[in-house]
Amino acid sequence: MTDHTSGKLGEDHAAEAVAVDNAVDAAAGAAGANPGSESALEAELAATELDGADLDLDAKRLPILARVYGVLVLLDGLATLPILVLSTVYSLREILEGRVHVDAMSLTFILTSLHAVVLIVNAVCLTVFGILLVRNRRRYAARWAYVLMPLTLADGMLSLALQGLGWNIVMPGIQMIILIVISVTADPSLREERRLQRALRRMDERDDYESAVAAGMLGRDQSGKGYIQLDFFNIFWLFTIASVGGLAIETIYHMALYHGELQDRAGLLWGPFSPIYGCGAVLVTVCLNRLWKANPFLIFCASAVIGGAFEYATSWFMEVAFGITAWDYTGQWLSIDGRTSGKYMFFWGLIGVVWVRWLLPRMLALINRIPWKVRYSLTTVCAVLMVIDIVFTLMALDCWYGRIAGQPQDSPAAMWFGEHFGNDYMAERFQTMNIDPSKAGRM
Repeated sequence: MTDHTSGKLGEDHAAEAVAVDNAVDAAAGAAGANPGSESALEAELAATELDGADLDLDAKRLPILARVYGVLVLLDGLATLPILVLSTVYSLREILEGRVHVDAMSLTFILTSLHAVVLIVNAVCLTVFGILLVRNRRRYAARWAYVLMPLTLADGMLSLALQGLGWNIVMPGIQMIILIVISVTADPSLREERRLQRALRRMDERDDYESAVAAGMLGRDQSGKGYIQLDFFNIFWLFTIASVGGLAIETIYHMALYHGELQDRAGLLWGPFSPIYGCGAVLVTVCLNRLWKANPFLIFCASAVIGGAFEYATSWFMEVAFGITAWDYTGQWLSIDGRTSGKYMFFWGLIGVVWVRWLLPRMLALINRIPWKVRYSLTTVCAVLMVIDIVFTLMALDCWYGRIAGQPQDSPAAMWFGEHFGNDYMAERFQTMNIDPSKAGRM
């Protein structure tokens, strides 16, 4: 495991300096070996381009569509924010003065209040994001896109919990897609990575490319402070690998506990995926990525808390959105509402230590084995398929909830899901789940 080069070159420009040095050395070697060759000339040109490149990563302007979107979200934020704030203040005043009576402890009221807070914060962030896009601040725009992604996800999830699956999910879904596209386009580290790859490809020297990978430039955090670069590509593949690996571990664990009983514990309609492990791995990576050299006990404690909190939140959301109980740890050691327990927090801690200290570098090496020629196209295709799987799973769960709750299932979509993914199919596919509509918090 090689250390970062920041101690020699400075944290801010370590990766850029290594990239330039490698390219110049490769060019010099190629030119010295055969100064009259066409490949040597191309190598010299590529090295010169890298050596003289402007390191101001905001210099290249964003695409016009990104700036147009920036204007739109800026206007949307400026128009929506005062409306949301005034509506919230008016509603609170009506409640406090007794003109509107609500049950402040009801699940629906709590979800509505949380949704209002998320919408207000989202509007503020969209305003800032729009300003950054209009002013062509690539570096900060990419960072704010990553901030807006969890807010957009929270908006969609709360809307789903309150109103079910319908057109209310379309706008958060579209916004999430746009944020991913802009983050990939604007992220300076990805742009530098692509530029380096093009230069190395023009040099036609595979050994130099492999040495660049070994030096830790591709996929690594270029600030030198973290172990892996937290961009969409790395996060997506970490999510996918952890979803498959987590399902395999849970299946084996269940078989060991129940004398070889095989139970389908997948979390999506299709494929061997358990998204709770994928999301948990991403959450632990985001929170503990920079602590990969820290004391294992610190990583263990942090992972136990993060994993337990995430498991609790996931159980709570599934219950309030669909009335689903997927696990119940009531009666176990340190059980918290049956949603998590000391036993499984301990397991989360162990998994976190193994993941952060041992698996992450190997996962990064595995991700970097994806050929550059198909990196973007393969990731896009797989991400689209995963989104389709998630969306169809949510729709199937929503229709399953509606059938058990006695709601009319007369829409074409509901009838299609009833025919292809009826109650028997859903119970067989999601063998750990039970639905009780009375536990949901829908309006």
